[in-house]
Amino acid sequence: MKGKLITAIVAAGMVLGAFIIITHKPTAPEVRFMTLAGESIMTSQLRGKVVLVNFWATTCSVCLREMPQLAATHRYFAGQGLETIAVAMDYAPPNRVKAYADSKALPFKVALDANGLVARGFDNVRATPTTYLIDRRGEIVRRYLGAPDFTALQAQLADLLAQPG
Repeated sequence: MKGKLITAIVAAGMVLGAFIIITHKPTAPEVRFMTLAGESIMTSQLRGKVVLVNFWATTCSVCLREMPQLAATHRYFAGQGLETIAVAMDYAPPNRVKAYADSKALPFKVALDANGLVARGFDNVRATPTTYLIDRRGEIVRRYLGAPDFTALQAQLADLLAQPG
């Protein structure tokens, strides 16, 4: 009897541990975004909002192809609490980033990662596009390498934005 109880307790502990590991979401790193508009935004200031952080470059053809969908997604969900920050990689020339953002009238914040600290903070991002979806608690819900499936992303955004802060 005692052996079965110990076995049951150990099994329950293993199940609980596995559940915690599976459901635990990493917290977004505390980094400073420097926008083209001159704003300085810390990750912690975005708590309470659902956030998309998109790493991109003007030399990345996939990035440029996904940008209209990213803009449309932002426009649709911005009124519900979505914040989007497009982070230009450190190798992207600032004048080209600004020219692109202006010519496309990007509706979200565009940040320059001149020293690469933001990319390093987000698991040392090197490939573009890479997009992080962060919930209202500041936890990373998903990382997309390459262009996301925007239909699935929009469904996930709707779910996250419907949840209380």
